[in-house]
Amino acid sequence: MLELLKRIFKKDQLILLGAGISVAAIMSVLYISQPKFLYLLNLKIYDNYLRQYHQPPATNVPVIIDLDEKSLSELGQWPWPRYRVALLLKYLTSYGAVAVASDIIFSEPDRTSPQIMQADVKRELHIDMRFEGLPKDLMDYDELLAHNLTGGPYVLGFDFSRDKAVAEHDCRVRPAKVAVLSPPGAPSPHDCLPKGEQLVCPIPILAEAAPKCGFITINPDPDSVYRRMPVLYSYNGHFYPSLALATLMLASGEQNLIIKMSPVGIESIKLNDMVIPTDAGGQMLINYRGPMRTFEYISASDVLARTLPPGCLRGKIAFIGTSASGLKDIRATPLDPSFPGVEAHATLLDNILSDQVLSVPDWAPGLEFLGILLGGLVTTFLLVWTRASWIILPVLGMGGAMWYGAVFFYREQNYFISPMYSYLTLGLTFITLTMIKFWREEIAKRYIHRAFAHYLAPSVISQIMDNPDTLSLEGQEKEITIQFSDVRNFTSLSEKLSPTQVTNLLHDYLTPMTRIITEHEGTLDKFIGDAVMAFWNAPLDIENHQEKSLHAALAQQRKLEELNERFQEKYGFTIAVGIGIHCGLVRVGNMGSADLFDYTLIGDNVNLASRLEGLTKYYGQKIVVSQAVKDACGDGYYFRILDNVRVKGKEKPVTIYTVYTLEEAEARREELSLHERAHQAYEDRDFVTAETLFCELGELGRDQVLCDLYSERCAHLKADPPDCGWDCVFTLKTK
Repeated sequence: MLELLKRIFKKDQLILLGAGISVAAIMSVLYISQPKFLYLLNLKIYDNYLRQYHQPPATNVPVIIDLDEKSLSELGQWPWPRYRVALLLKYLTSYGAVAVASDIIFSEPDRTSPQIMQADVKRELHIDMRFEGLPKDLMDYDELLAHNLTGGPYVLGFDFSRDKAVAEHDCRVRPAKVAVLSPPGAPSPHDCLPKGEQLVCPIPILAEAAPKCGFITINPDPDSVYRRMPVLYSYNGHFYPSLALATLMLASGEQNLIIKMSPVGIESIKLNDMVIPTDAGGQMLINYRGPMRTFEYISASDVLARTLPPGCLRGKIAFIGTSASGLKDIRATPLDPSFPGVEAHATLLDNILSDQVLSVPDWAPGLEFLGILLGGLVTTFLLVWTRASWIILPVLGMGGAMWYGAVFFYREQNYFISPMYSYLTLGLTFITLTMIKFWREEIAKRYIHRAFAHYLAPSVISQIMDNPDTLSLEGQEKEITIQFSDVRNFTSLSEKLSPTQVTNLLHDYLTPMTRIITEHEGTLDKFIGDAVMAFWNAPLDIENHQEKSLHAALAQQRKLEELNERFQEKYGFTIAVGIGIHCGLVRVGNMGSADLFDYTLIGDNVNLASRLEGLTKYYGQKIVVSQAVKDACGDGYYFRILDNVRVKGKEKPVTIYTVYTLEEAEARREELSLHERAHQAYEDRDFVTAETLFCELGELGRDQVLCDLYSERCAHLKADPPDCGWDCVFTLKTK
């Protein structure tokens, strides 16, 4: 096949063809994986379509009864007494509203009810308060509102909260009656619908009296814009309708819903003859009709003042909500950054009644994927055989066809078919192949020249010569063992020496240390002053690289004992070195700019290894290793637990150890056994015993820093015990 292609295409054409196919393949992978930044960009494309092509309300049915600034100014701050809410509901039905939905949750009793005020005054002030001439029916406003709700066309709102701190009270909200039409192999709708965790409901007397209740929950997309709303929620094996759907059920007199399933999830929800298309998770794209006040708004104060013309709400469905900013029901939408949440429910009702629900059909991904392939391959073949300047018009023509094809589906079918990935493929293919076509040879020559000029390690150069494709800034993700070592208090020590002596000291120390690293098949990364960074398992695979790194660290400490004898004679002091070792997934390869780069590591695990080296001084140890290193090394060494810590800059805790050879551990068996007992008592929250054992351990004369640290910590925890959820993790505030 390759020979046939070589006979048909020239070398440069093959390169262009391969690059074009690669771009299309990459975009296909990105389309399948949907990375967040592209997902957010696609949302902006959707917003642009909505801004350009949105339509005015298709029905005049929804109307907003607004608890606006005027109402709050005339009638007082919210919450209002429930008798006033009862009057508001009564007046709305007297004006002809066929249904009234409340985008407000009455989750607590009305504290202004006379009988509650009586009880509060009696309990707090020990005064018997009586109301003369007040009818008995007005003693409890909640009971009055419940009486008005009974039998009326009213829907109360409730909410599904993700805050587990919300105390769930006695909830009397009734679920919807739902039938499910499901083909073989389709998932359960409960597995597809959003699931409620905590319910915030009207108080029981109101929930039981209300003919219907609907949830007002609406969650934003990752960019905090509200574009979609769930039609149903799943909670405890039951289905609960949204406020708009519950209101429509009440107004139509239909109590039963039908969920139609597809092999990938929910396809639609049916109420009477109305079919509501949803996504697989049971959510609707809200076909916003415009910014705030696109629908009719009536001030609640005007309703209560009875200043509206008779019958003005005949045949309408009223949604009670608020546009007042102080009541915090303002949402950002594609058409308005300050959109009242109640109008979103009204919009959803208008979408359903007008059969203008926006949706992404099941076949949309296939069409979008086809657009990626056509955009990439057609552009590639045009560029392979023609000049770049000649294909500008065809490319612009393809771009226009993609855009206005999506416009047709949007305006005529209420389908959203995104052209974004097709556009990106078209543009990236054109740019990539044009650059390759003009600058391939020059870029290749300069790239190779810069690459070899910056390699110092022979093993790296050999690997590049064997496989030139490895020469890239991106590198690869790989499990690496990282070692950091540092001379403690080197700045203070160097002040005692001349610059020449400092240079000689570093040379005498670093030379044998790096030799030990290379002898144990490690790769020297860099010197950072007196510190050394090295790693194992790159660029070549190293078997048992964790053990080899650990063996090198122990050899370095033994070598340091020999060096210190010479340093004492030559400079009048000895040095101490701390070594931190960690193993984990990092990115290894050529890092830096396009002009200057080094073969090195990058990643969170590199930072953790550096933090472990810093902990050697804090815990008074020569070597500190992570749990990952201990797990990989097995029983060939003795690992002494030091702590469970959360290092600075990290959220996830890590268990750290120091390490001994088995011979050294046997020689210190009594001491190490005592340490294990002390640390176990500490983890068991027996801080009295732990403090005693650590003090006893400190009297042996070794590891004084560690013993003092734990003795002080135990004394503190003994005086101020942690709560029952204590996880034994100590959070470090410094590096």
